[in-house]
Amino acid sequence: MGVAGPAGPVMDRDEVDRALARLGAEHEAIETSLLALQDHAGRRLLEGAELTGVTKERWAATEASITLLWAYFDAYSDALHHARRVRSRRRWSSREDLVELTELLNGAGVTVAGSARATANAPALAGSAKLSERFTLAELVDRMNDLYASALDLVVAADAVWSALPARIDLLSAELQRTRRLAHSVGVRPGEHPAGDDLERITRALTALRAEVISDPLAHWVPAPGSSAPGGGRPDTTTYDRQARALEEVRREIDAVLTVRQDAEQRLLRLRDLLSRADRTLAEARNARGEVLAKIAASEVPAVSGPPTALQEQLAAAAEYRRHAQWHRLSPLLESLEEKAEDELLRARESLTAVTAPLAVRAELRGRLDAYRAKVARHGLAEDPLLVERYDAARRMLWSAPCDLRVAEQAVLRYQHAATDLLTPRVPDDERGGTP
Repeated sequence: MGVAGPAGPVMDRDEVDRALARLGAEHEAIETSLLALQDHAGRRLLEGAELTGVTKERWAATEASITLLWAYFDAYSDALHHARRVRSRRRWSSREDLVELTELLNGAGVTVAGSARATANAPALAGSAKLSERFTLAELVDRMNDLYASALDLVVAADAVWSALPARIDLLSAELQRTRRLAHSVGVRPGEHPAGDDLERITRALTALRAEVISDPLAHWVPAPGSSAPGGGRPDTTTYDRQARALEEVRREIDAVLTVRQDAEQRLLRLRDLLSRADRTLAEARNARGEVLAKIAASEVPAVSGPPTALQEQLAAAAEYRRHAQWHRLSPLLESLEEKAEDELLRARESLTAVTAPLAVRAELRGRLDAYRAKVARHGLAEDPLLVERYDAARRMLWSAPCDLRVAEQAVLRYQHAATDLLTPRVPDDERGGTP
């Protein structure tokens, strides 16, 4: 090692050769990286795209960084070539050659005449805008590494977004178009059904999202926290995922409408049957009411309503919807009609039960009277004068019209009590403990 100079101790020949070999390897690695960056698909897309927003702003700065990076590399190459020429002058370098090589390899002898604007726009070099700068080769390598990492990070991020999101959006858009055609076939159209309006909104959202992803990919990039690797992060799929979920909800709604189309006829037939049974039950109740009023006296008989015309009109509307394939309108109407038809049949049955209650009471009294008469006949008491008298009185009341149920019930009770008295065995006085 020689006397120290401005660049430090003078290097010997072995140190010079090792430094040149290391710098040559670094030069080859840097050149390979720069050429790879130059050929990177993301960089070519950025260069040819009509960018907007944050991507436009950051790409302008990154382009300046790449321009400066090549200027640094050219200066680095020139300095390395000059050092190699000095070393190749003679096999055994002289003292003067070693001093010069030490200055070239370790000193701040590399001058880069750059654009002040390019330097100012380079994100890694903010605040260092100068018309020219002097570096050591080591400093120049560090500066190139910083610029390269920054440029590669942006290129990789933009390329990752372009590689992931547009293709997914296109697939979702294709599914959207299939869903739109299916929706149209079942009458789900904008302005006529909420699902049709949702499809229009999703279409607009996907169109806008795709345009934004193409022009401003970095707006849809989420950097990985704490990551220093170029391109550390992931595409932001929040908006895409939201539209995918919305489309799935619409698809489920359309599937429900399709289900209605498949079983609409069967459901309409069942509705017609329910309403027909309700009508028949109400007609029976009206007839029974007339019979009750004619045959039963002093009894409150509830009125019977007419057939449900509103439900018949809605049923006719449902049939029209089916005829014109308006499934989106038929679906909610069928659900409402099915519930109302069940309620109507129940109401008709309750009305019939309420109207015929007096007849049921009369029938119960008749049955009780005949049952007791059969019982006393089995015991040979049918011809008892008292029983015959009370039986005939009760029978005349129950089989005459109009029948007063309260009076008839009392007559049946009198017959029942007389029959009970005769059928109850009498206990002799001596068995009751009486006086002989």
